[in-house]
Parts: sequence; C-alpha cells; structure tokens
Amino acid sequence: MANAGDITTATAHLGDAPTQEAFTTVKKYITLFGAVSAIVLGTVAVMAFTGHEATSFMWIRGAILLAVTPLIYRMAVRASEGSHKAFDRVRTLSTILPVAIIGVDLIPGLCPAWYAVLQGLSALALIAVAFITRGSALRAAFPEKK
Repeated sequence: MANAGDITTATAHLGDAPTQEAFTTVKKYITLFGAVSAIVLGTVAVMAFTGHEATSFMWIRGAILLAVTPLIYRMAVRASEGSHKAFDRVRTLSTILPVAIIGVDLIPGLCPAWYAVLQGLSALALIAVAFITRGSALRAAFPEKK
C-alpha cells in the first residue's frame, strides 16, 4: 500500500508542464489511432459497396478497434487527472494492442495487404503511446508501486 508521501509526490508531478505535455501528446496519438481505425472501417465499407472483398473479419475487427478508441482516450484523460489505474491500463493496452494487431496481420491469407498496412499504421500510433507512457515525465508522475 502506498503511503501518503508517495501519493503527494505523484500528484505533485501531474501539474508539471512536461507531464501535461506528455498526456496531451498521448491523447493526440490515441486520436490518430481512432482516425486511422475510422479510415480502415470506411475503406472496408467502400470496398463492400463497390463489390470488392470485405470479409466479416475485416468488418468486426475494424469496428472493434474503432470502438475501443474512446475508451482508451477516456482512460488517458483519467490518467492525466491522477488515476494510476487508468494510467496502468493505457500503458498495458498501448503495449498489447500493437503486438496483437501486427501479429494477426501477419497470418497469411487472413486479410488483404492494404488492410494490414492500414492496421499497421494505426498500431504505430499506439506504439508511440507505449513509449511516451514509459518516458521520464510520466514515470515521475506515476512511480512504480512497491
């Protein structure tokens, strides 16, 4: 259990300019992830309506990744307000999701190359979030729990 001094130290860093700049950047990258996810889903819709291949996998995955964007964004907002739990979730999701996205895209024949490339671009935005959430500004705001 953290003592009051640990909580005070963490809270003190939340108002620092580098910490808030880091959270602003994190939120921008999460928004970019969502924008690319929307482009992917929109492209799948256009492909389907023009008679090209659009599998259920492409529809479902595109919709799920777009749907999780506001949830991750909200977690980033809560983290910027001091929620260690939300911060930990953003760190975890920004690490696991890109690995899952790219890993699934590498399965031969599962999705067309254009789909894999667009999904890979969205994963890059989350990779940036993973690096930022492990940077010195946010490590100072959320020291590791012992």
